[in-house]
Amino acid sequence: MAVQLKTPCLENGFQTAHSDLLLSSFAKVTGRRLLEGGGGEALYQAPFPVLSHNTDADPILTYGNLAAQKLWEMGWDQLTSMPSRLTAEPAHRGQRDAMFAEMRAKGFISNYAGVRISASGRRFEIRNAVIWPLLGPEGEKLGEAATFQDYVFL
Repeated sequence: MAVQLKTPCLENGFQTAHSDLLLSSFAKVTGRRLLEGGGGEALYQAPFPVLSHNTDADPILTYGNLAAQKLWEMGWDQLTSMPSRLTAEPAHRGQRDAMFAEMRAKGFISNYAGVRISASGRRFEIRNAVIWPLLGPEGEKLGEAATFQDYVFL
């Protein structure tokens, strides 16, 4: 089944502000840029997945660029209404939880590897993922994000 991918309106306040938050938080905590040049549209069109979730007790995905949508085989609306824990199979959620605990203790991590699953059940391992907190202007935590360029289907 083909997944209907669509571009959310980057002109709305959330997408513009959230893209800026993803980019600025990455630079703040890692000391490097997520993208060379460009803003929200460039991030959305980037050739590598970028995802984020909110701070709810069971965090919901708040962002998934086109590369993430394609990899997880979900459109924007489905992806951004899903609890982020569902990106991994139940057997791999403990490892995922441990990764987030490590990231919270260290500030960010840049060497995470773990197995994930798409909407159709296709399994893949992400490698060398960078996981970082989304930080507001006063340093308040607004969510968490991840990106990676290296993955292999299992």
